[in-house]
Amino acid sequence: MHGLRFSWSRTPVQAAIVLALAGASLTGFPAQAHGQQAAVPAAAKTLPGDDFYDYVNGDWLRSTEIPADRSSWGSFAILSNATNERIIGLVEGLAATPQADASARQVSDFYRSWMDEAAIEAKGWAPIKPLLTKINGIRDRTGLARALGESLRADVDPLNATNFYTENLFGLWVAQDLNDTTRNVAYLLQGGLGLPDRAFYQGDSARMQGLRAGYQAHIAAMLKQAGYRDAPARAARVFALEQQIAASHASREDSADVVKGNNAWHAADFASKAPGLDWKAFFQAAGLGQQTDFIVWHPSAMTGSAALVASVPLATWKDFLAFHAINHFSTTLPKAAADQRFAFYGSTLSGTPQQSLRSKRALAATNAALSDAVGKLYVERYFPPESKARVQDMVTNIVAAFSRRIDKLDWMAPATKAQAQEKLQTLYVGVGYPERWENYAGLRVVRGDALGNVQRAEQFHYRQELARLGQAPDRKAWAMPAQLVNAVNLPLQNALNFPAAILQPPFFDPQASDAANYGGIGATIGHEISHSFDDQGAQFDAQGKLRDWWTPADLAHFQTASKQLVAQFAAYKPFPDLAVNGQLTLSENLADLAGVAAAHDAFALSQQGKPAQADADRDFFIGYGVSWRSKAREAAARQQILTDGHAPAQYRAATVRNLDAWYPAFDVQPGQQLYLAPEQRVRVW
Repeated sequence: MHGLRFSWSRTPVQAAIVLALAGASLTGFPAQAHGQQAAVPAAAKTLPGDDFYDYVNGDWLRSTEIPADRSSWGSFAILSNATNERIIGLVEGLAATPQADASARQVSDFYRSWMDEAAIEAKGWAPIKPLLTKINGIRDRTGLARALGESLRADVDPLNATNFYTENLFGLWVAQDLNDTTRNVAYLLQGGLGLPDRAFYQGDSARMQGLRAGYQAHIAAMLKQAGYRDAPARAARVFALEQQIAASHASREDSADVVKGNNAWHAADFASKAPGLDWKAFFQAAGLGQQTDFIVWHPSAMTGSAALVASVPLATWKDFLAFHAINHFSTTLPKAAADQRFAFYGSTLSGTPQQSLRSKRALAATNAALSDAVGKLYVERYFPPESKARVQDMVTNIVAAFSRRIDKLDWMAPATKAQAQEKLQTLYVGVGYPERWENYAGLRVVRGDALGNVQRAEQFHYRQELARLGQAPDRKAWAMPAQLVNAVNLPLQNALNFPAAILQPPFFDPQASDAANYGGIGATIGHEISHSFDDQGAQFDAQGKLRDWWTPADLAHFQTASKQLVAQFAAYKPFPDLAVNGQLTLSENLADLAGVAAAHDAFALSQQGKPAQADADRDFFIGYGVSWRSKAREAAARQQILTDGHAPAQYRAATVRNLDAWYPAFDVQPGQQLYLAPEQRVRVW
C-alpha cells in the first residue's frame, strides 16, 4: 500500500520508469552516493531552524547536477543507480557462465535479447504486426470487448497511491478481499489513459494545454511510424476518446479512499451497472469467466468507459488499441519508436534531456520480467547475512518503541489500544528478500526475440495473478523485488517488505553510528510500521480486514491531528502557482512523522547500557535529513505534486519541526522559520 515511494509494476514500461527514477513506496523522488557519510559542512550558512533541509543538504544541492538521463536525482536515485550497475555486471557476466541455473540463463537470454539493438532494428515492425493485424480484424462490439479483455493486465494497486494508472482500459489487481480475509478477489480499476492522470486532460493552464498538444502529436508520430495513414486525424480521435475516458475517472484523492473503492459487484451486475460493454465476452477473454465476485474500485469509470465502448465508432477504438500496443511495446521496436516514446514521456513530460543507457533500460525490462531471478543473483553476491541480522534487530527495537508509544497515548481508549497492539504484534516484517523465490519454469524466453519475451513475460505474470484467485491469501508474499531501493507496507497482509537494495548507505551502513542508522533506515522502518496506523492503514485490523476498530472519540482526535498536518503541508508552495496537496500527501506525511518519532525512541532504547554518544541527536536527525537528499527538474517536480501521494523531499525532511528533541539538538529558537511552539507541533502517535 504505502511506503517511501516508487511503485513497482511488472509491466516493462512502468518498471523502466520506476528504475530509471529509482524506487512504495517510500518516496516521490529519490540521496547520497554509496559509502558516503552523512555530514554537514563546517561552514554551513543556513540555520537549521530556518531551513533544515538546506542546512543538511545545501552544499550537495548547489554542487550537484541532475544527470542528463534523469528527471530527478538524490539518495534513492544514486543508490538505485549504483545497485543497477552492480546487477548489470552480474547479468552480463552470466553469458560466460555455462553452468548457470535455468533461471539465470533466462535472465541472461532476456537481457541479451533486449540489448541486441541491431537484431531488433533488422526485424523492424514485423514482431508487432500480428498484434496490430489482430486489432485491425475487430469487426464488431463483441470483438472489441474480447480485445479489451485480452489486453487486461494485473499492473495496478489501488492501495499504492502512485499506481492508479494503466494504459489498458481497465486495470486488474488480485489481492485479499477487503471484507473476507479468507480469500483473494479480483479488483477492477480505471485506466485507458496515456497521460498520467485525468488532471492532464482537464487542466486549463498553458503548461497542460502544451502537454496535451505534445501528447496528441506523439500519438500521431507513433501511428505514422507503424504505417497508419492519416495519422494526425486518427490521433485527434484517439485523444478525444481519452478525454472522454478521463471525464469519468475518479480523482487521486478519491482513488486513495479505501471506503469509496470498496464496491462489491457480482459478475451479473456489470450489464446493468455499466451497460454498453459485452461483459461476458470481456471476462472470458480476460480469463475471468468463472469469477462471480469483484470489487470495483472506480464505479464511475466502469460505467463511463462501458458507455463509450457502445457509442464511440469502432474505428476509433481500433486506433486506440493499436496506438497503446505500439506505445507500450515501443522499447523493443525499432530505435525510432523507442526514441519517440522518450521524446514525449522523458523530455516533454518529465523534462529529462537524455535517454538512459540501453543497458539500464534492458535491466529495467529484465527486472520486470524476471524480478526474483535477478533478485536472487543480487542477494547472493551483495547482501551479507550479518546485515540482515542487524536490520532485524533494529526492527525489533522500533516495533517495541511503537508499542510503548501506543501505551502512552492519553487520547486513545483501552479497547482501541488493544486492537492497535494486536495489529502491531502480528505484523510480518520481511527483511532483504522473500522466504520463497518465484519459479519461472513456465516462462519461455527465446534468445533474439526481445518483443516476444516481453509479451510472454507479461502473460506469464498475468496467469500467475489469476491463479491466486483460487488460492488462500499469503501474508508472507512479497510485493517488491529484493533489488529495488524502496520499502512498502501491505495493509491487507499486515506486512512490511524491506528489500535488500535499500539496506545500504545512506539508509543503512554497517560502519556508521547507531544514531545515523536509526535516523536513516530506522526512520524508514518506522515509516512503514506507522502506515499500519495512518489515515488509511488504521482502517484495517490485524487480519487485514477493512473494519472500524476505533471508538468515535479516538477517531475524532486522530482526524483533528491529521487536519493539522494537512494544513501544515498545504502551506508549502514549491512554485508560486502550485502548493503541496496536504490531503493527497497525508498518509505519507503521517508515516514520516510517526516513523521518525518511533525511530528516535528506538535509538534511545538501543543505547541503554552503552556509553553516551556525543551529539547523538544531531547525528540522528542529520541521518534523517540526508536520506531525503534530492533535486528534480521543474517538469518532474510539478508532475509529482499533481499526481503523487508523496510531498517533495524538502518538506518531508522538515517534518522534524514537530519533534521536541529536534529543537535542543540544533538550538532552534522562536522566530526561525521552522519553529513551532510546543502546542503547534503535530502529535499523532
